[in-house]
Amino acid sequence: MLIVGLTGGVATGKTMVSRVLKEEGAYVIDADRIAKELVRPQTPAWKELVKAFGKEILREDGSLHRKKLADKVFADPSQRKLLNQILHPRIRREMNRRAKEIEEKDPGAIVVIDAPLLVEVGGHHQMDRLIVVTATQTQQIDRVKRRDGISTEEARRILSAQMSVEDKVKLADFVIRNEGPPQETRKRAREIFRELRKVGSSDKKRTRRV
Repeated sequence: MLIVGLTGGVATGKTMVSRVLKEEGAYVIDADRIAKELVRPQTPAWKELVKAFGKEILREDGSLHRKKLADKVFADPSQRKLLNQILHPRIRREMNRRAKEIEEKDPGAIVVIDAPLLVEVGGHHQMDRLIVVTATQTQQIDRVKRRDGISTEEARRILSAQMSVEDKVKLADFVIRNEGPPQETRKRAREIFRELRKVGSSDKKRTRRV
């Protein structure tokens, strides 16, 4: 099994890339999706978040109000650290469980770990290969404004709280610059998957913990 990290900055286009890799035959483990599952009402992580950040981060139905939580953590690095301490160990354990499950049924699998903060939490050290998706800062701001319905100032604040994409590029085995037409990005993703197939067939790796 080959473990491949997929990361980048906010709104750089990781979702499109992960979709192409899945179409090509990769197994994709999505850290954001796992995080959403882990914070469903009354779960242990949900209870810890409410205890740490207060009931104001909840909607009327008890579900997590992600924007209100984001407003808290992006405004204060210590709050962001606390959020990571609550969520990331749980996310890591669940990703490990899913990767092990995949290996048991398909030992030759290419498993893509789609995680925005993979580098920030040191997870890239456990990857066999690392893909970084980039976009210009202007593109990131425009995309996140459209996606989340926020102001330019809010978008800039989110970007400034993250590690720069170019610093992640320095660690990458493969870079996808999602700055032009979508078809070019998809073409590059397919090219990379072909390279990963070669790596997987020629270099049998031991299972690594995510």
